[in-house]
Amino acid sequence: MSSSISLPSRGDTAEQSETTDEPGSIAPVKKYGTFEGVFIPTMLTILGVIMYLREGFVVGNAGFGGAVLIIVLAFTITGSTALSMSSVITNIRIGPGGAYSLISRSLGVEVGGAIGVPLYLSQALAAAMYIFGFREGWQNLFPDHNALIVDLVVFVVVFAVAAISTGLVFRIQFLIMAMIVASLISVGATLWGDGLDQPLTFWGDFAGEGGQGTNFWLVFAIFFPAATGIMAGANMSGVLADPRRSIPVGTLGAIGVSFVVYLALAFWLAKSASPEELLSNPTFMIDRAAWRPAMLAGVLGATLSSALSSVAGAPRVLRALGRHRVVPQGTWFAALNRKGEPMNAMAVTAAVVLAALLLRNLNAIAPLLTMFFLITYAMINTVAFVEDRLGLMSFRPIFRVPRVVPLMGAIGSVVAMFIINPLFSLVGVAVVIGIYLYIVQRELPAPFGDVRSGLFLAISEWAVNKARSISSTRERVWKPNVLVPITRNHSMQGCLPILETIAGPEGSVRVLGFATKENTLVAKRVERVSSTLVHAELMVSDTVIEHDDPRRGFSTALATLEATYTKPNLIFLNLHEDDAEEVTWEVEKAIEHDLGVLVFETPPEGMAARIEIINLWVPIPEVIPEPGAALGLGDLAVLMAYKVALNEDAKIRMLGALPAGADLDEAKRYLGDVADLARLRDPELEVLTGFREDALEAAPDADLTVMRIGDWPISALPDRVASAGGACIFTRDSGHENAFA
Repeated sequence: MSSSISLPSRGDTAEQSETTDEPGSIAPVKKYGTFEGVFIPTMLTILGVIMYLREGFVVGNAGFGGAVLIIVLAFTITGSTALSMSSVITNIRIGPGGAYSLISRSLGVEVGGAIGVPLYLSQALAAAMYIFGFREGWQNLFPDHNALIVDLVVFVVVFAVAAISTGLVFRIQFLIMAMIVASLISVGATLWGDGLDQPLTFWGDFAGEGGQGTNFWLVFAIFFPAATGIMAGANMSGVLADPRRSIPVGTLGAIGVSFVVYLALAFWLAKSASPEELLSNPTFMIDRAAWRPAMLAGVLGATLSSALSSVAGAPRVLRALGRHRVVPQGTWFAALNRKGEPMNAMAVTAAVVLAALLLRNLNAIAPLLTMFFLITYAMINTVAFVEDRLGLMSFRPIFRVPRVVPLMGAIGSVVAMFIINPLFSLVGVAVVIGIYLYIVQRELPAPFGDVRSGLFLAISEWAVNKARSISSTRERVWKPNVLVPITRNHSMQGCLPILETIAGPEGSVRVLGFATKENTLVAKRVERVSSTLVHAELMVSDTVIEHDDPRRGFSTALATLEATYTKPNLIFLNLHEDDAEEVTWEVEKAIEHDLGVLVFETPPEGMAARIEIINLWVPIPEVIPEPGAALGLGDLAVLMAYKVALNEDAKIRMLGALPAGADLDEAKRYLGDVADLARLRDPELEVLTGFREDALEAAPDADLTVMRIGDWPISALPDRVASAGGACIFTRDSGHENAFA
């Protein structure tokens, strides 16, 4: 008896299947090809009610040339978006959810969700608007039929068809496609009559309906929604046999055919009627066609097919959002029935559409729906541009487009938004940003990789190159980037609170362990220190260097770090009485490599639970200088006291030992000048007499004392800690710090 195991190919995940929620409980779902799965739904969505009832308005206002320009501009935006989408889709294994899947796989779940949620609502509410449109056409035939009853009947029919199966939706759309083709043939049949006798008006006077006047961009805004709908096929990505091939081929094919149809109809309209007639009769195309019933059937079929596409696509977007927990109760939304249909998501979508129908009027929010579609298009183009611009090895699409295409599509989408409705554009952007911030704070796990890290890396590389080109000193941009070497067996845990305070929140910490093959404890200590600092939300990196001679490894590491742009500027050392010689050697090496030095030590009883008072010792020179003079290797101590006080909300007490023969008032003035130039927050000032050691013992108690090492040997520092009566930070400047900058 033998058994075999089928392994997924590389990159296969549950994202590629509509039926992976409950293995074994769902029947295999039929997959669909390019023509029925993408081309027909996209084509039917583009060739909609605007073609029948509003293209005459466009030609009547703009003339044939103006109408062609409007059509070209609209299709340029959506065509660029389709090309960008095709490029990205041929580079990934797109999962269910169409645009949501595409965006989230590139820019992360947060950005994908911020676009996907309003996109879902737009598609659901668009279904209600299409039902309204169907009812208006129906009432032209049967004016006595009750509007609400017609809406509800169509609602039930549309959702019943979608609930039975996706295949039934596609089969009905074949029938609707035949009806639209018949209506276009009915238009074309007039070419053999004597109807095309009007002189061609190349550029119209934009008279507007009723002679009220309009302009080019308002006419463009009315026409533009006709060119949208390019996501109808992409939204069905989860039920396509080969979405990577079908979506680009089907979408681009539908756009190309639709573009030709709109241009041909613009010419027919311009030659069939005067501008005045086109503006006064919205149903001119229906009235002039060779066979009026075919045109009426086309109008009704166009609205019905658009409603079916929205009802079939919207639940799948919601299901994809549920799979990644972008929406609450995600598991429930993501469930499929035994036929593989997203019935829970469909039920919620039905409730949204029904509520919209009962409101009876969506005109107030209709522009907002268009904004959400345009934001989606802009983001798709942005994804394509960013991935291409980053030059990542992972971006190798089978269908590659010039970089100018997504750039043009993104700019065009944004421009179109603000041309159509500036107010709703701002509202749409605000909604997307609000959803993004909400998703970010939920910290959702990403089920796939994205390119955000590459984007940030590219930005950082650009910034580094620009910063290197600036020759000025970096005193104004100095911040603590701390190197923490771990070479000995004692613990660093008692030092971590002060290290977090020094480095956080905008600094960084680099933990380096130096160990021999026999010493495995160092690696464990590095891991513990790094993990603790990461939980404190610091920027942390760690490495363990194995070397037979830890000192040589330490020297090599410092020399290597010299070549990095973001090299550490401070070294943090923990002082113990039994390793003063080792710390002395490390201090000397740090000075050789231009690093500032922090030596930290606590008394035997440990450090105070909270730092409330900081004693900052500032050396007072024998000859008091004029205000503004440099501190003279005391800058790092001032900066460290300030940083700790800022993060701990502590009070700084500035202390100085009065040199022999110095004037007390002049010494106090000097401390005041230092405090003022260093911009410290209202410190206490106190000058003590006597030698430094005596003054240290006489100083008021504090939770932390900060002072420069000066001419004290490292071996003498434990005695200074005992004299200070609390934790101490001893500093040694590198010369690159400036407390007055």
